[in-house]
Amino acid sequence: MSFFKLIIAYDGAGYSGWQVQSNGVTVQQRLEEAWQEVTGESLRIMASGRTDSGVHAEGQVCSLESRTSLDCETLLRALNATTPDDISILAVEIAADGFHAIRDAIQKTYRYQIQFGRIRDPMQCHCRWFVPNLVDVDALTQAARFLEGEHDFASFQATGSDRKTTIRTVSEIAIHQWHREVFSYLDIEVTANGFLYNMVRNIVGTLVAVGQGRFEPEWTLQVLAKKDRKMAGSTAPSHGLVLASVVYKD
Repeated sequence: MSFFKLIIAYDGAGYSGWQVQSNGVTVQQRLEEAWQEVTGESLRIMASGRTDSGVHAEGQVCSLESRTSLDCETLLRALNATTPDDISILAVEIAADGFHAIRDAIQKTYRYQIQFGRIRDPMQCHCRWFVPNLVDVDALTQAARFLEGEHDFASFQATGSDRKTTIRTVSEIAIHQWHREVFSYLDIEVTANGFLYNMVRNIVGTLVAVGQGRFEPEWTLQVLAKKDRKMAGSTAPSHGLVLASVVYKD
């Protein structure tokens, strides 16, 4: 038996998230079907994070244990020939024995993509949240600084979630803004040692509320202190979220 590490990218628009379920087609389902067609094995493929319906990935990491005799290069070619066009396998590698995509991860980065202004960019509507007004990026950036470091992020966890602890360490929230013709774009990259359910989308909804002038940047400190989901901003739509990268111990 060998342990494998896969790095995959996918457009999540046509899927009911990562995890196999009975009421919709998922990325995990399509990837496992492709593996079975290529190797003849029916097995479970684990991912570093179970992205929700509509969420994308450009650096999702998967792990599996297999008896296949096919080498990594052959697997890479065959899987890409078998998966749908909106799923790409970027790398297939032999991993250390016992490698687990979830347990061994020490850091993840999610990128949330926004387009704002008066005119919608129709080419970006499936992968960016359109905010139909101006956004004060300086105020939004100032608010983001208050969320960096180790905090209790209970206010940014989806209602009804169950975790042993809601304390997480956000090492960086990077803000990138640029313009093209009449369009304005904003990327918010959040890097942390772990994430609560809907944490990034709730952080983004809170930062956008500041950027729209509805609150001062210091309001994010009050939101953190209350540890109450009702205090934070609205949840940003799923289609703007991308799992950018995952870092491992070795």
